Parts: sequence; structure tokens; C-alpha cells
Amino acid sequence: VKAEIVGENAENISYIEEALDIYVVFNDLPNIISVSCYNLLNQHIAAKAIEKLTNAKGHVKIGDVGEVIKVAKKEVENELEKIGKDIADKLGLKNRSKRLYELIGRLKYRTSYGQNILKHSLEVAYVSMMLGGELGLNVEVCKVGGFLHDLGKAIDQDPNVQEGHDFLTKKLMEELGFSPEEVHAAWTHHEAEAPQTPEAKVVMAADAVSAGRPGARQETLDKYLERLRALEEIANSFAGVKKSFAISAGREIRVIVDPQEVDDAGVQKTATGLAKQIEENLQYPGKIKINVIRRVKALDTAK
Repeated sequence: VKAEIVGENAENISYIEEALDIYVVFNDLPNIISVSCYNLLNQHIAAKAIEKLTNAKGHVKIGDVGEVIKVAKKEVENELEKIGKDIADKLGLKNRSKRLYELIGRLKYRTSYGQNILKHSLEVAYVSMMLGGELGLNVEVCKVGGFLHDLGKAIDQDPNVQEGHDFLTKKLMEELGFSPEEVHAAWTHHEAEAPQTPEAKVVMAADAVSAGRPGARQETLDKYLERLRALEEIANSFAGVKKSFAISAGREIRVIVDPQEVDDAGVQKTATGLAKQIEENLQYPGKIKINVIRRVKALDTAK
């Protein structure tokens, strides 16, 4: 079977790899074919195609491989539409279309730091609805904005797409006919445009809750610790800094300065300088909050 799939001079495998931009590994484990690819949707299509080829009878030709890939793509398209429709039914979305179903389905095959985007989107929708309900806001806008805030990630891995996922979210939602309030709540969660409504701020908070909860996102321990150490080293290099602590998984650096060396005006100067140094020297997702603390204590005794 392996020899038939590989083809003469590996032409079949080369065809699959080039057509789907994936890498096929045969010899890592016995009786297992591995498909490696950053684009999980292409990986899924390739896996389906190769499964079909393993069941093929007789000699496998290049033309057969091309047809199998077409069939696998069609099956995956139907699968994406079903996933999207089931989720839309579950959430009770009012805006419905085949295109929306497909985009929602694609989120199942997209991750960010190991967190599945479809599951993340559902979490953000539920948390947004709970917060919106408690605050007396428009829960429908909170739900739609929360669930679709990362919709742009369904297409941002396309090599022809250059915009960030939040701008793509705005573009897609406008094309799909969502209301301006829903679009604004969804796409402003990274503050590319300042959130103007309480619903938009709720979505931003819910996104942070889902992404920041323990175990939500994976990162190698070495890189994680390296980033925390680098943050603290930069902070400690500033004059007057007594201690620094990288907290909230590296999303905040808390700096304590010596009140004898740094006056009130120097606190803001330190925060601004530290932010600039971090921007110039480190690579990191999202934003890092700079919190500089100057504590003054006076003691005396009444006799």
C-alpha cells in the first residue's frame, strides 16, 4: 500500500505535498502515515485523501490522486458547513448563510497557542452573554460579538491575505450583513479601534478571560520562562528600580522603585521608558501592562 501511495519516483506524494502545502512522513511509526502542516484544514484534507488512497485497489496514478484530493475537499466543505450550522443552531444565531457556516466550521481547524479557536469563540460568547446579562446590556450583541470576534482567523492563513484577523473579522461580518453594533463589538477586541460601546468592552473582557485562564493556551516552558526573565531584566536595568515581577503569564510587569531615587514625576518616566524598551527588544503576543509603584511611608512618635 505504501509503495502504491508513494508512486514511481515519489510522484504521487510530491503531488499531494505540493497541492495541499503539506509534508508527508511515512517512517516515523509503524503502520502510521503522518501529515505535517501549520494549516490544520489542509492537514485534515490531506489525511482524508491519503486514507482514501490506502483503500484504493490497483495501481495509483497521478490522475487518481488529483481526483481523490477533489473528493476529500468536497467532503471537508460539507463537514465545515454542518459544523457551522450545528453551532449556529446551538447559539440561536439570527444571521444565517452557507458562507457563515463554512467560516465557523473552519475555526475548528485553527488554533492560537494551542487553544482551539472554535472552542475559544464559544467560551467568549458564553462569558460575554453572562457579563452582558448581569450589566443589563444587549445580550444578543454580546453573544454575536463574542462568538465572531475571531472570525477573521478562518481565512488569515491564506497566503494571499495580508490583513490582521481583527480587520478581517470586520470585513467578513459586514459582507455577511451583521449590524454595525455587532461588528464593532466583535472586531475592536484588540483595540485597533477604541471600543465605543459597553458590549464591545464586555467582549474584550471575555476574550481575556478565555485566553488567560489556566491551561487555555500552551507554550513551551523554556520560552515562557525566558520571556519572564527578559521582562524583569529590562525593568531591573532602570535606575532606581528595587524589584520587578513579571506576572499574569507575562502580560504585566510590576515594578517597585526606591522613593529616594525616583520622585513622582520619575514614576511615569520609568513606565514610559520601560514600555519603549520592551517594544524595541522583545517579541510577545498582545499587550504588556507596565505598573510602576512608588511607596512612601513616614514614621514618627507622639510623646
